[in-house]
Amino acid sequence: MASPLTLLTPRLTLRRWHADDLEPMAAINADPEVMRWAGDGSVHDRERTSAAIAAWEREWDERGVGLFAVEVRQSRRLAGFAGLSVPSSLPEILPAVALGWRLGRPFRGHGLATEAARAVLDFALRDRGLARVVGVHHAADDASAAVLRKLGMRRERETTHPEYGVPVCVHSLDARP
Repeated sequence: MASPLTLLTPRLTLRRWHADDLEPMAAINADPEVMRWAGDGSVHDRERTSAAIAAWEREWDERGVGLFAVEVRQSRRLAGFAGLSVPSSLPEILPAVALGWRLGRPFRGHGLATEAARAVLDFALRDRGLARVVGVHHAADDASAAVLRKLGMRRERETTHPEYGVPVCVHSLDARP
């Protein structure tokens, strides 16, 4: 892991991935309620989670952006992830960098997604110098839409995800003057 990059919020630590994050992240990805709005809605097993974490780490190394492991500071429990990725599955919005997150069920409904996403957005704009950040969510996922609105993002368009065939909404924040 090439970078010790860490973001701190009042309740969270956003950091690069550790080997002992695999089991708790695999448990999060195995929960059908958590995965309801992710991709095609199917759960991910341990092997698929391991491959995903490896891909997220490669994205950090290759592009300088990626998905942070999100840890609750008080308990040091892994809550899920939040970060930036290139939405290559939606070529119509490229070039773009997308803000995203996934939290386990016990960590939902407490404002942690907004707290983590706000830290990532600030990182994108200030540290990485991005002028535009997008957020993509399933059209029926009202909770994700609410987080994006809290961050000041505006709904830009609705489209169909080419791989999964589901309607998705694209929100954006343009920081250019």
